[in-house]
Amino acid sequence: MEKHASRRDFVKSAGLGFLTLPALLSQEPQTPTEKKKVVCFGGHPDDPESGCGGTLAKLANLGHQVTIIYLTTGEAGIPGKSHVEAAAIRKQEAINASKVLKAKPVFAGQIDGDTVMNNEWLSKIQKLIADEQPDLVFTHWPLDTHKDHQIASLLMIQTWVRTEHKFPLYFFEVCTGEQTQVFKPTDYVDISDTQEQKRKSVYCHVSQDPPGIYGCGHASMEDFRGRELGVRAAEAFVYMTGKGMGSAINGF
Repeated sequence: MEKHASRRDFVKSAGLGFLTLPALLSQEPQTPTEKKKVVCFGGHPDDPESGCGGTLAKLANLGHQVTIIYLTTGEAGIPGKSHVEAAAIRKQEAINASKVLKAKPVFAGQIDGDTVMNNEWLSKIQKLIADEQPDLVFTHWPLDTHKDHQIASLLMIQTWVRTEHKFPLYFFEVCTGEQTQVFKPTDYVDISDTQEQKRKSVYCHVSQDPPGIYGCGHASMEDFRGRELGVRAAEAFVYMTGKGMGSAINGF
């Protein structure tokens, strides 16, 4: 497995009509036309941040345009609060976290704990993605114990299936072993330089007990994936689009 993306990787992926994650991280865009659009689609506020916040920060810091789409607004996520009250709190927390990551937040409008996969919602997500016109998308791994994570993943997979001009699709992990199951990475991103930025974004979600989020395994995941890559901290992904093009990313 390669330990870095080279200029040759960039040319190879560009020749296939789209950029892979290694190519996107391999060089800083020099002109506005070289800037790419990245979308992360998560089930709740705090999922994109904890799952791939370091990678999103790295891409935004390079100058790429990052959008986080939250399937729900976390309505059921604060005990003792009504759905309306919880949604208002968690929406603001997501906005604050997105600012830390230099990302644009978008709220799709499903209800936390009651997400659905049907043709109506598939059309809505297709429209959101069509409006963003992403060059690359991140979403949940479909084998996850949380129903909302599964629904988010399936909606994005089906959106990808129905998209004429395919974008590279990467799956991230959250609370591996407890939520994400049988996750075997194809790609790694060194987040040593954005680990603290990621942590700050997660800690914006005050209502969700940020130490508990890291206690769920995210700190050990960053350490373990970093050990696999040979760096201090890393995030790992499974690459859906293409065959045999996954690689480890180091040194960016």
